[in-house]
Amino acid sequence: MKLNHKKTYIQKFGLIALCASTLVIPACKKDFLNVDPQAKQPAVTFWKTQDDATKAVNSIYANLRTWGNTAFPALAVESIPGDDAEKGSSANDASYLNNFDNYTASSTEGQFGGFWEAQYQNINLCNQVLDNIPAISMDASLKARYIAEAKFVRAYSYFRLVRAFGDVPLRLNVPKDASEFNIPRTPKAQVYTAIEKDLDDAAAVLPQTYPAADLGRATKGAALGLHAKVAMYLGKWDAVLSYTNTVMTLGYDLYPNFQEGFRTTRENNIESVFEIQCELLLNNKDASNSQYSQVQGVRGSVAGWGFNVPTAALAAAFETGDVRRNGTIIFRGETTPQGDAIAPTGDNPMYNEKSYVPFSLIVSGYTEGCQQNVRVLRFADVLLMNAEAANELGNTTLAKTSLNRVRARARGGVAGVLPDVTTNDKEALRQAIWKERQVELAMESDRYFDVIRQGRGTAVFGAKGWKAGKNEVWPIPSTEIDKSAGTLTQNPGY
Repeated sequence: MKLNHKKTYIQKFGLIALCASTLVIPACKKDFLNVDPQAKQPAVTFWKTQDDATKAVNSIYANLRTWGNTAFPALAVESIPGDDAEKGSSANDASYLNNFDNYTASSTEGQFGGFWEAQYQNINLCNQVLDNIPAISMDASLKARYIAEAKFVRAYSYFRLVRAFGDVPLRLNVPKDASEFNIPRTPKAQVYTAIEKDLDDAAAVLPQTYPAADLGRATKGAALGLHAKVAMYLGKWDAVLSYTNTVMTLGYDLYPNFQEGFRTTRENNIESVFEIQCELLLNNKDASNSQYSQVQGVRGSVAGWGFNVPTAALAAAFETGDVRRNGTIIFRGETTPQGDAIAPTGDNPMYNEKSYVPFSLIVSGYTEGCQQNVRVLRFADVLLMNAEAANELGNTTLAKTSLNRVRARARGGVAGVLPDVTTNDKEALRQAIWKERQVELAMESDRYFDVIRQGRGTAVFGAKGWKAGKNEVWPIPSTEIDKSAGTLTQNPGY
């Protein structure tokens, strides 16, 4: 019944409102992620001071690293369906994840509900900030920045939702009464408009950089870079080119060593545009909760469960001499550059190296690899978006320059490998840029939806069962449709 759905909504998001009051003011790198399990403040006494505002914004970042945002639900929806990743682990462990690889997952599959709920939890935390912080008497510039940070994260979550499901409910405020609890799906064009407005607003306020105490918060470059990606999905090539050209002036660069750039000691480096901040906080297991690395770690080692593994097709996609192959894939029987010997036998021949945490950094009693940040947007992606936009707009010279800048790093300093792309043919250059996106961004939850927005779903995924007219989007979770008493409708084919 609708009444029960409304009650559930109040209970769920009332709880999140309480959670928003449990974080502390940042004091050093990533301390704004530290959750204080003591002295939880009732929501009715919250939203009074600048300290409250800080805690509320910090809670947004803390929620980004949760299970639904970074583990099984996210990997099932955004990674495993592509051609560069598959379920992994042992054959009988979480076999339901295979249904995402062959596109047979139904609306009752719990990973859809977990992903949906995680995004709307993020959005709810952002809406609470946006509704309540304006009335707080506090430093005006900090208030403006906090509002901009909330708009960035809200845009990020709505982008993940609309990319996965198409039309989704657009909620830009915390519900004020019963009439606002149960709302229908909003046409995706309107959702995209809201995303773009949030990113415009955020980019106008957010700083280019932060001091060490706030490292990892959303920046101007993050807002512009994410807006470029959103515009790319909409085919707005002039906007993609403009946003990426601006980001390219903000001090970012490619980190010289591809493999090393993903290690915990190189988080938030010069290539990082936005990362989900994760940390191992001694004596605070509740806050050391990211399972992103754990679920993908080498199975049978101290590091993890072995899910979301690279495919043979991905391993074969790299050109000879491309350092990204060994920087993306841990091969069974190898010794990693950090000195970890991988067993020559096991359930899977390959694992995701980008999520890998060296075994020496695993701390007993804490989630394995919980300190590994999730790279959401890197400067290499910005360069490749710039190349694609330039090519679509007929600026072949710029397209090749940005593309070849990415390829140059992939040579690893070895002359004669990965030669520059020299073609002036628009279609050939487009294919070269798409191929570069595949190998550069592999295992970063980009490939699946990238191929769909390129219009190549049937060509690339058809052999696995992907069907045009249906699999461009996933089904709306049946649990959400049930709770809405039919207000939410299902996608065609499901």
